[in-house]
Amino acid sequence: MNICDVNRRAKPHKRRQRRGRGPASGLGKTCGRGQKGKGARRGTHWLRGFVGGQTPLRARLPKRGFSNAVFRVEYVPVNVGFLQERFDAGAVVGPEEMRRCGVGFRQGERIKILGNGDLTKAITVRAHAFSASAKAKIEKAGGAAEMIA
Repeated sequence: MNICDVNRRAKPHKRRQRRGRGPASGLGKTCGRGQKGKGARRGTHWLRGFVGGQTPLRARLPKRGFSNAVFRVEYVPVNVGFLQERFDAGAVVGPEEMRRCGVGFRQGERIKILGNGDLTKAITVRAHAFSASAKAKIEKAGGAAEMIA
């Protein structure tokens, strides 16, 4: 190490490549573009996914089947046992009441009541969907299952 190297810092920017400035630069004559063809010409650009003459990957993948993912309706599951623990008899339970009692869902998400657990209290439950067993348990306990449109 020399004394002149002590204060030398790394350069903040990489120097740009000066193309077409003679053979000593390493990028002279054809400037790294090869001999002829599309890439050697001025103003060319490649389309995204172009792989140079072979069949692109998007065309090689199979295009079979049907996906209903765009139209799928997702529900937040809430069990009947949860309603038994959190609500008193005679209560009207809707999405807002469930959110206040700790069911984690966002505004506008749909709720489906599932039949896991037991229900002995007569409560009115308002939700977007009910499983058959949940509806039977709610009505057996003397409550009502109301669908939200």
